[in-house]
Amino acid sequence: MSRTTNKPPFRKWLKTNGWRHAVAVVVCLYALIPILYIVVGAFNPKGTLPSESLMPNGFSLISFKRLFSDPQTPFLEWYGNTIVIACTAAFLSILVSSLAAYAFSRFRFRGRRPYLLFLLLIQMFPAFLAMVALYILFSNIGDYYPAMGLNTRLGLLMVYMGGALGVSTWLMKGFFDTIPKELDEAARIDGASHAQIFFRVILPLAAPIIAISGILAFVGTMNDFVLASVFLTDRSEWTLALGLKTMVGEHADQSYRGMFAVGTLLASVLTVTIFLSLQRYIVSGLTGGAVKG
Repeated sequence: MSRTTNKPPFRKWLKTNGWRHAVAVVVCLYALIPILYIVVGAFNPKGTLPSESLMPNGFSLISFKRLFSDPQTPFLEWYGNTIVIACTAAFLSILVSSLAAYAFSRFRFRGRRPYLLFLLLIQMFPAFLAMVALYILFSNIGDYYPAMGLNTRLGLLMVYMGGALGVSTWLMKGFFDTIPKELDEAARIDGASHAQIFFRVILPLAAPIIAISGILAFVGTMNDFVLASVFLTDRSEWTLALGLKTMVGEHADQSYRGMFAVGTLLASVLTVTIFLSLQRYIVSGLTGGAVKG
């Protein structure tokens, strides 16, 4: 008695689903090869990046030891500067943009639509177009208030916060529009003020868009090199992007390449941890803020 199976023929499976698996494998390899390159370089006993093969020829923590002991590379200081600037800029941009988004979403006032279009318009221009103006502006500010001038973390923080406001405001405004206004009216009948409605009703419901706005602001600040290189000239005030760049510069010693790999590996740990911890909010936050304008 012959056995019948419901499995489709291999050629038919290959035409319908097999090619999708092949494309997925190629994309995964394309994304993983640079990560593998950095991991192999970080644990390379020679302290350099692999040049001939991605297969490791040994295991050593010498690059880790050098990164934390070399006086020319104050890695922990750079890491601390980056975390302070990125966390503060993300928190302030979320706070200010959520307040602005609440006003644009719930109130109707003269100039509301032109202000929204203006926010959208200024986001179309890259930040480095305003670099000269920002340099002159903060140079003049530093003459009167040195704590917020050039070569200060506060000055760079203000630039990052302003750069993230437009996108965050638009994303949050779109998400706030999806929250029923009946909730506001019910709270208002119970005697709640606008501030109480915002902090106790709207913000808890807007956790997904707050999470995604925070991630975008944090990662953008962590990865920025151009603005940081203009604003920060003192080595002790540098961020990770500036510090790591010196390890692979034109005149950098080859032995610093392994330390560079370790630095990038440790820098990515924080970003990956934040992404994984807020993963459940990412899709709902992006789609919720995009369905209404």
